[in-house]
Amino acid sequence: MIEENSEYEMTAEEGGYFCLYLPGLAAGTRYRFHFGDAGDLLADPASRFQPDGPSGPSVVVDPARYQWNDHDWQGMSPFGAALYELHVGTFTREGTFAAAREKLARLRSIGINCLEVMPINEFEGEFGWGYDGTLLYAPTRLYGPPDDVRAFVDEAHRIGIGVILDVVYNHFGKGERFCEFTPDYFTERYSNEWGKSINFDGPNSRGVREYVAKNAAYWIDEFHFDGLRIDATQALFDSSREHIVTVIVREARAAARQRQIYLVSENEPQQTNMVRPAEVGGHGLDALWNEDFHRSATVALTGRNEAYYHDYRGTAQEFVSAAKYGCLFQGQRYDWQDKPRGTAGLDLKPWNFVHFLQNHDQVANSGTGARIGHITSPARLRALTALQLLGPQTPMLFQGQEFGSSSPFYYFADHDGEIADIVRQGRRSFISQFPNLRDEELIRHMADPCARATFDKVKLDWAEWERNAAVVQLHCDLLNLRQTDKAFTRQACARDGEMDGSILSSTAFLLRFFAEEPSDERLLLINFGNDLVIDSLPDPLFASPQGHQWRLSWSSEDPLYGGSGRRPYDFQKRWVLNGDIALVLASVEVGNRRNASEVSIKSWQAGISRAEDAGL
Repeated sequence: MIEENSEYEMTAEEGGYFCLYLPGLAAGTRYRFHFGDAGDLLADPASRFQPDGPSGPSVVVDPARYQWNDHDWQGMSPFGAALYELHVGTFTREGTFAAAREKLARLRSIGINCLEVMPINEFEGEFGWGYDGTLLYAPTRLYGPPDDVRAFVDEAHRIGIGVILDVVYNHFGKGERFCEFTPDYFTERYSNEWGKSINFDGPNSRGVREYVAKNAAYWIDEFHFDGLRIDATQALFDSSREHIVTVIVREARAAARQRQIYLVSENEPQQTNMVRPAEVGGHGLDALWNEDFHRSATVALTGRNEAYYHDYRGTAQEFVSAAKYGCLFQGQRYDWQDKPRGTAGLDLKPWNFVHFLQNHDQVANSGTGARIGHITSPARLRALTALQLLGPQTPMLFQGQEFGSSSPFYYFADHDGEIADIVRQGRRSFISQFPNLRDEELIRHMADPCARATFDKVKLDWAEWERNAAVVQLHCDLLNLRQTDKAFTRQACARDGEMDGSILSSTAFLLRFFAEEPSDERLLLINFGNDLVIDSLPDPLFASPQGHQWRLSWSSEDPLYGGSGRRPYDFQKRWVLNGDIALVLASVEVGNRRNASEVSIKSWQAGISRAEDAGL
């Protein structure tokens, strides 16, 4: 019989571990650790739940009590994903997994099939991004109990959505107590901009490596997550024979058993060995965030290439190169850092790269928290959205992007006193690399990252889904084309996809999507500059398949999306590629003109039908 408020001594084992076996310990039992006769009571570093926060008692959790309904779920393939990044605390007004679960059908109705959930481990304070976790195994009490996380994943699987989790293994956040257990969790051999570097390769690092690698397995085993997005992998310093990232990948895949999982790396220097197989010296992940695409797109959308956008011109050449090869910098000199950037990756496949126009970091780094739709023209954004969602790389939307959310997204962290001042100054110092963000008047009006009002302001307003129906329809139709049109599907889902591209001007280009049948081939034409008059185009990629002609099947200027109208095109005559437009051309057998109009009509009808099925 276990008595309340009792103390039990643990027994030392080999390797620095201590053990205590208490038979009959019930789920819900609260406990803490302390050392010797004095000292603070400490949470379990591997706590499964902290109902009173990271400084409170840990709680025994029985993961087997939840009754899963996803027995037929096969997992998440790296091919054909349409990602959606979300922060649970701001995704809904309630900021809980239970409330987020109610929005899943909407995302599925427009074609989202995989969520990327920002970190959910326990952290100090009442709000934050989650990247300063203090207890890696405990889902934060702020979003609901552990079974609410399971119910969220379970429901996502029921309607055909995978869920991967953002994890942070390069540092621990403010308030961590690991040194009180052992100083061996950390090392001073490496410099880390976010905090003390974790000891993956020094003396007594075996337990640290196990703590982190088993955490990756834990989320996949006990919560049925379909993979991980590993934050800042360049800061996981390890000179061991087997790098910790490789160990994480191996443990995660083993925990998935027969299910497929999807593993993504965020890596600022864009090291392509992240996505190479372990047997050839890589780490075995599936995909890499491609910041180069985002930066080129931002320059094209805003006309500015300040700070870390310095090396990008936002030209047609950059977009064709990104579509063909992923990262733009693959080892050549990078002027902003005055050193080489990236590593060779010409042999990699499109699904090895994740392309985005927005993410949590980049919206927050605007200083004002403004979404990209508020600092560019609607027509140009529609055109670049078409490139993102129809291009061969894996697309990722940031929460609210699909309905043109007006909610800003700032950096926020619940701190006070000296640490709050450090956080405020840190944000000001970081964004000061942008000349306009040094404006003292702007700084005076900048949102306070440590204020509750800042956190409340970024929550999505889901009433905008209906108000901005044209933006929703744009994303719905593009994702439908991506997932049902054979030429686009072949690129995103198959290993034998084939695509090429050509430059029409500094702001205009085309991408040719080949297919097994000539009638399934597609052209994507994009112009984010002024009108371009085309009397002839001496480029074989524009030549239609034999016995076929190009016909317009989709336009970003369709009134359905808030555009200025679909103009008629006859590509056998002189024609004009309007400015700020994206067009999809279908290959139609000569004499069968009717098919061309049917392509776009069917795509609209399919999107509307899916929305109606979801009860929207």
